[in-house]
Amino acid sequence: MDKPYTGGCACGAIRYSIAGEPLFSNHCQCRDCQRESGTGHGSYATFARAGVAVTGDAKKWDMVGDSGNVKTRAFCPECGVAVYMTFKAMPDIFTIRAASLDEPARYKPKVVTYAVRGHDWDHLESGLTRFETMPPG
Repeated sequence: MDKPYTGGCACGAIRYSIAGEPLFSNHCQCRDCQRESGTGHGSYATFARAGVAVTGDAKKWDMVGDSGNVKTRAFCPECGVAVYMTFKAMPDIFTIRAASLDEPARYKPKVVTYAVRGHDWDHLESGLTRFETMPPG
């Protein structure tokens, strides 16, 4: 069995362990991710929900993305760190913030999403495939 992906918030109140490899890894430049991260993009790894174990009680808030679908962002009520997201339209996936990993070097982005909203000052790897919004189906 491969080594699980583990991580959590800054204070340790929320922890996760994920079996399996990411299904999708991206930098997202949408305005929601910019606002949440406080910079030009958010960095995420998405996994099959079946391999996820979470401990601790996250504070959650729902928002409607550009797709019209509800995404739920979860953060620690103690330290305020954003840790993961779930999507109402895709209940079988679980997305973590790359910076929440215990070993962030394991994160390997594959694409940039919502590049149409990127800023000139937000320099991302030049070799990544860029999508103006989300990649097609």
